[in-house]
Amino acid sequence: MPSDTDTDPQLGNAPEYSVSEISGALKRMVEDQFGHVRVRGEIGRVSRPASGHIYLDLKDDRAVLSGVIWKGNAARMATKPEQGLEVIATGRLTTFPGQSKYQIVIESIEPAGVGALMALLEQRRKQLAAEGLFDSDRKKPLPYLPGVIGVVTSPSGAVIRDILHRLRDRFPRHVLIWPTRVQGETAAAEVAAGIRGFNALEPGGKIPRPDLIIVARGGGSVEDLWPFNEEVVVRAAADSAIPLISAVGHETDTTLIDFASDLRAPTPTAAAEHAVPVRADLVAQVMDMATRQHRVMTRRLDKARQDVRSLARALPRPERLLEMQRQRLDVTTERLAGQRARMFLERRNALTSWSGRLEARRPQAQLAQSRKDLDALGERLIRRRGTAIEQARRALEPQSARLPRVFEQHMAKAKQRLEQSARILISLSHEGVLERGFALALDGKGKLISSSDAARAAGPFALEFARGDRVTVLATDGKPVAIAAKGKPASKRKGQGELF
Repeated sequence: MPSDTDTDPQLGNAPEYSVSEISGALKRMVEDQFGHVRVRGEIGRVSRPASGHIYLDLKDDRAVLSGVIWKGNAARMATKPEQGLEVIATGRLTTFPGQSKYQIVIESIEPAGVGALMALLEQRRKQLAAEGLFDSDRKKPLPYLPGVIGVVTSPSGAVIRDILHRLRDRFPRHVLIWPTRVQGETAAAEVAAGIRGFNALEPGGKIPRPDLIIVARGGGSVEDLWPFNEEVVVRAAADSAIPLISAVGHETDTTLIDFASDLRAPTPTAAAEHAVPVRADLVAQVMDMATRQHRVMTRRLDKARQDVRSLARALPRPERLLEMQRQRLDVTTERLAGQRARMFLERRNALTSWSGRLEARRPQAQLAQSRKDLDALGERLIRRRGTAIEQARRALEPQSARLPRVFEQHMAKAKQRLEQSARILISLSHEGVLERGFALALDGKGKLISSSDAARAAGPFALEFARGDRVTVLATDGKPVAIAAKGKPASKRKGQGELF
């Protein structure tokens, strides 16, 4: 009976190969064509498992070639493969049928220059460091036990599960997750927005503000971790007012956010360990400190009791302390009794002596003596008064004889000065002026008129001449008319006439 292949005209006579046959054929062909090659490229991901072999990627701007260095060659190599290093790898190409990929088995490596990505990374690091974003004085201390922890990472990866699991084991805390992409073109902007978003939360608000921020991502190649080298992420981490831990990649991976953060953790799990202490350790530490405190207090109390007992043994008995004082009190009491008797005797003798003196000086005798003294003093005063009066009379007699003569001389001089003053007064008086032909203008009230305006305002006025003659002046139709009138004789003014 013919098979299906014989009846299918499209297959023809093409042979059938198993997967192993195809893989083996490809392996032989690749190894035959590329038995010894030199490949230039930049080292990307580097993996060092416990077996001692080294697995890495060689890449350029368009392709990636997997490579492996067996344990023996890895130990003999002078240049150790590092991520970002541009090298020339010498080896042979082969295939790995288990994953349907080809790779180079590297026998030696020599450096060929710094890779493009690493050169860009170094240039950016120097630029940001020059701005002071990586200075140690900008680093903030981490809180010992934060109440709320904010995590900026992918919510679906294993990183957040590792962090939460580690926090539950050590010290459960309230965790806020800001979901972001951690790889790709938009990852850098999302991570920076997460950092700034946590800082923008108000303390005491509806959403609690974190006391600590963790930016976390798992391991990967330089390209995978590149969002954490972007300037927007680095500046957001440096400007964060909340302490920040960076946990990006594995221990050998280094990104620029590690320099700007307050603490760099080698892995996300290590970040959780740095974030909180171990609760069991704290409880044990507190219990240990309480036990130590109890022991110390017990030892101090025991020592204090022992010191008190030692001091008590060294102290004398209270009765012995009082014996000496009692004896001194008895001796002092006896001395006081003898001194009191002597003091009373001395006071009695003194009182008797003063009584005798007072008897000799009775008040009646003192009054009689005082009267005698006063009488004698009065007689002496009377004699002294008569003598003083007589002496004063004798001294006044020459003065009284000179007094009339001196008085007459003073009166003559005064009369002479007065007459001279009278003559001066008369010569300076207005009457002397009137004698020379002048007159005084007086209004109706007898007040002096000193101007023509005052004369017009006064109406009828009088002209006074020498010896008291007056003429009244009237105005008729604006023209003055004089009416003669004999006035009374001029009265004697003060300062004129007879003086004596």
